[in-house]
Order: sequence, then structure tokens, then C-alpha cells
Amino acid sequence: MKAAVGDRLVVEGTRHGETRRIGVIVGLVHEDGSPPYMVHWEHDEHETMVFPGPDAHVVTEERKDTPLTTS
Repeated sequence: MKAAVGDRLVVEGTRHGETRRIGVIVGLVHEDGSPPYMVHWEHDEHETMVFPGPDAHVVTEERKDTPLTTS
């Protein structure tokens, strides 16, 4: 997984009742865009360092206007 500042990180809910979380990548640790990422979460306006798991994917800046469909 590679990302750039401004890309969105989408984490799908993996358990019943969990909702999708969407955040904007505001910082990179590695110049090559590999994790971890500093993410500003839309749902509660806080920032955290994230090591994305298999339930996460990146929506690039070029695709940011593409609606996120449910899985």
C-alpha cells in the first residue's frame, strides 16, 4: 500500500455493526509512501498514526471525488 498526503484512507468495518471510517492522510513517515500514516479522521476530527490492516485501502487524490461505495 502506497499513499501521499491528501489521499483518503478508508477502513471498512469488519464486525457486525461497525461502520466505515474515512480519514485524510496528513503526514507520511516514509518518503516512498508506505505505512504508517498520520491520519485526520472525519468522524471525530482527531489525528492518529495508523498502520493499516487488510480492511483498509487508499483512495488517491486523483480519485477523491469518486463516491465511496459500500462493499
